[in-house]
Amino acid sequence: MTEADTLKENKMPYLKPEDKEHLERESVVSNTIKEIGQNCKSAGELNYTITRVIQGYMRSNKKCYQTMNDIIGALEGAKAEFYRRTIAPYENLKIESNGDVSE
Repeated sequence: MTEADTLKENKMPYLKPEDKEHLERESVVSNTIKEIGQNCKSAGELNYTITRVIQGYMRSNKKCYQTMNDIIGALEGAKAEFYRRTIAPYENLKIESNGDVSE
């Protein structure tokens, strides 16, 4: 798989396909998860959307340190996954087209 292919891929290897389908199907909003992100027009709207998801998770789980720690872990994991799958390949493509940082 090339780096460009990696940019096009949207795989989450930690969830079984049927679990991903469940999340899409059981979304409490009328749009799919992907469409929710596409509806965000600014960083503020994206932040708001993520916060609302977290609030929903908090309501459906016990309010305790473990739940809060799980949320922070999920956010950090999502950040790392986004960097690994999106930013790093993009940076590599730009290095190929524009050259690397000179030493």
